[in-house]
Parts: sequence; C-alpha cells; structure tokens
Amino acid sequence: MQIISTDFFDSPPFLSQTDKGRYTFIDLFAGVGGFRLANQQQGGVCVFSSEWNVAAQETYLANYGERPAGDITLEETKALIPEHFDLLCGGFPCQAFSIAGLRKGFTDTRGTLFFDIEQIIERHRPRAVLLENVKNLVAHDKGKTFQTIYSILTEKLGYHVYYQVLNSMTHANIPQNRERIFIVAFDPAQVPAFREFSFPEPIPLTRTIHDILEKRKVEDKYYYPSDHLYADKLSVVTNPDTVYQIRRVYIRENKSQVCPTLTANMGQGGHNVPIIRDPYGIRKLTPKECFAFQGYPVDTFVLPHLADSKLYMQAGNSVTVPLVERICHRIANILDIPSKD
Repeated sequence: MQIISTDFFDSPPFLSQTDKGRYTFIDLFAGVGGFRLANQQQGGVCVFSSEWNVAAQETYLANYGERPAGDITLEETKALIPEHFDLLCGGFPCQAFSIAGLRKGFTDTRGTLFFDIEQIIERHRPRAVLLENVKNLVAHDKGKTFQTIYSILTEKLGYHVYYQVLNSMTHANIPQNRERIFIVAFDPAQVPAFREFSFPEPIPLTRTIHDILEKRKVEDKYYYPSDHLYADKLSVVTNPDTVYQIRRVYIRENKSQVCPTLTANMGQGGHNVPIIRDPYGIRKLTPKECFAFQGYPVDTFVLPHLADSKLYMQAGNSVTVPLVERICHRIANILDIPSKD
C-alpha cells in the first residue's frame, strides 16, 4: 500500500513494525481498522486496505499511517491488491442482512459486496479467509443467503469453511451484548493443518461497564437537560450499573447489566442511543466510551476531530477487537503448522 504523509497527525500509534511478520493480510471494508489491529497483535503485516468512507479513512490514517484505498467494487482498486498474501479479512457490510434493516440480502446492492470478496479470493487464492457479519446472516431468507455464501466458498472456490456465532460478552471479556457470525475458511492445498482449527471457547466476563465508563464528569453536551423532549421517558433511567437504550418510542434497560449492541445509526434521529445514569445526570455514551466497548485501547487509539455522529457510526460498524484477536490467534497458529510430508 502507498504510504502517504502523516504530518497532519502525531506519530500514528499502530504502524506495522516490520515487513517480515508472521503472516500477511489484507483489510477489506476496513472501517477504522479493527481487523488490522487484531492481526497486528498476532504478528500479521497488513499489505493492503480498502474503505470507501472518507471519515473512516481519516481515523484509519491517524492510527496506522496509511489511508485505505477506496471503493473495492472498482477494478482499479482491486488492481492495487498484492498478488500474494496469506489472509483476507473483511467485515463486509451487514445492513442488507440485519434484523434492524430491511433484510433484502442479495437483492440489496450492499449484499452483493460478498461477490467482490469472491472475485478477490478466486484471483489471489489466500491461504485463509476471515469474514464477519450480523447474526441474522445465517437465518436470512430461510437460510438461502448463507447457503449461497457457503457454497461459493466450498464448492466453487474449494475452501474448507468453519462458522460460528460469537458474543463479545461471552468470548472477549467485553461487557457488550454483541452477537456476530464469524466465517473462517482455509485453502486445504496451502494449509495442511486446516482440520485442526476451532473457534475460541467462552471465557468468564469479569469486566463491568464501570471498567469502561468515564469516572469524571464528561462534556455537558452529552447530558440530557431536564426540559429535553424525552424527559418523561428518561425517568426510567434509574440503575447506574447498566446501559439503557433509546428505541424511538421507548427506553429499554439492558437487564444483563452490560452495554446493548452498539449500532452504526446510534444517535441518528434519537434511535438506538446508548445512555447511562452517572453521578452527574443522565447522558449519552461518549464516542471514546463506545470505542472502549468495542475493545479498542482508548488510551492510545486516536479519534480525529470529527463530528460525534461519524465517530458513533465508526464504533458501531466496527468489530470487537479482542474477540477478533482471539480468532486471529487460532488462525495464525494453523498457518504456522508445516506440512508433515
């Protein structure tokens, strides 16, 4: 990938450390780089990234020192991908399959982005593939959508596929109720130990929301004034040990005392807004807290000067980094195992 000037930012905190890493990977639909951060923690070296959203590109640039290439549906963008790399990563857009969306699936142009992944796999034959999407992908259109994806990966492309729905609060020690399907595929011809892969096991949830929430008073703009439009509804926000969520016509308390699933549209039109009660009042989560609920190292991860709405979208669209890191650890170990011949 082309390295561009980063004079606008101080030294990006997550530059690749070496060109001789454990394995190479590409970062498609990269967002703010959750897959990249997880893979770099396992010794992976990113050799290409793509993200069409300009605001997300800014956050990516601030942290990795590289601006991702643009629209991956364009042949000119695909042409920038190196011929050889070990792992393809992509949290391909999920709006077409989400319960919260219209659920049009492959009839929605966003759903067809999987076929761009297919083209790249067919052309470059990476040793492994790691994809992420919403839980509803499995059930969408009575299972036909997922069966199409599975058949392309296995029957057409010849990969061996594993898939599982994992939750951030059960598999990453992150107090967010976030279920996502992960698809891992290996090329048996290049990965002799492909049958030894398994997804991470559940681990205890030892962290609470108070390990993530700010201890001090945050900026006034995040607090709801007493005369707010939702003042009557906000009266139900009484428990300081969980995160509530505004759902347009009502406010829902998360009874499991964790953060509800962060979404890309949280805050837009007063919908899906995560809110809490702290010692100073009732307020929205800050963008920094949302990134923390996705497992980003907020003391070092850079949030550029962008509108809060854009940062909320970036956090909601991201993966939970520690969960992806656990999966990448398993993948990297499989890739390390040599042939027995």
